[in-house]
Amino acid sequence: MKFLDEAKVYVRSGDGGAGCVSFRREKFIEFGGPNGGDGGRGGDVWVECVEGLNTLIDYRYQQHFKARKGEHGMGSNRHGAKGADVVLKVPAGTEILAEDGETLIADMTEIGQRVRLAKGGNGGFGNAYFTTSTNRAPKHANPGLEGHEQWIWLRLKLIADAGLVGLPNAGKSTFLATVTAAKPKIADYPFTTLHPGLGVVRADGREFVLADIPGLIEGAHEGVGLGDKFLAHVERCRVLLHLVEGTSEHAGKAYKLVRGEIEAYGHELAEKPEIVALSKADALDADTLKEQVARLKRAAKRKPLILSSATGQGVQEALRAVMAEIEAAGAAEAEAAAPAASWQP
Repeated sequence: MKFLDEAKVYVRSGDGGAGCVSFRREKFIEFGGPNGGDGGRGGDVWVECVEGLNTLIDYRYQQHFKARKGEHGMGSNRHGAKGADVVLKVPAGTEILAEDGETLIADMTEIGQRVRLAKGGNGGFGNAYFTTSTNRAPKHANPGLEGHEQWIWLRLKLIADAGLVGLPNAGKSTFLATVTAAKPKIADYPFTTLHPGLGVVRADGREFVLADIPGLIEGAHEGVGLGDKFLAHVERCRVLLHLVEGTSEHAGKAYKLVRGEIEAYGHELAEKPEIVALSKADALDADTLKEQVARLKRAAKRKPLILSSATGQGVQEALRAVMAEIEAAGAAEAEAAAPAASWQP
């Protein structure tokens, strides 16, 4: 299945059914009177967050969604049926944006969440509705109201607790494959990862979700390489694990390059807690390792972790550091969400 994280679709709710003009025609009823029924309401357009989806690929092949019209009213006070609704099913983490691509309509973050995007038009009243003490035989009815139409953007942002960032070939996919059951593509050339990947990490009896995104290069915020749009998939993460390739020419410069692209991307991503680790330590001799660690420490202004996904060196330490940041962020969110104690004299 191909990965698609953005789609533009057209939605339209159903028109309301028209009211009916009708009169009773029974032979032995002297004053039959009006009996035209009301029209049915048009169908609504809903979006629902469902389980089992991780891409918006379905919306590449169908971009138009229209709810059914309401049925017209009929004689004998028969009201028209409501038009059938249309439900757009999306994975958790999908944002619904207006046509301008910026105005947020809804953020689908929980399984089972439903939001109405377009309300169906109301049905028109039949002539029986207009009967009064002075107008015993009204000969008019209302038409149904038109439905609502609009273009919307569906934009998927993966929901993960931690995200992997770094240059191409920094060892992100190898780390993901080592600590989870995910099977990302791994090769010795840049941009092996073309689409974001997710995996569930189990460490010390606890679990968290780890996201891997394609590598960033200089000028990614201007569209160079694969660009920086994949950074949207780590916006929801509580912590970033920044892997710097130990076999690179200068670990400090490699770190600053990625940080520069993250800061240029914005969306408060640069303010997230960050854990820095020097990867591929098994490929370095002692002197080179010491030099690269010193360069990375000066650039990041903190002591980096040293890890090797191939040998397992430092992997558990990195996972524990990530878990500690996730728990700290969770505690802070719970404290902020807790209601303030009421004042008592």
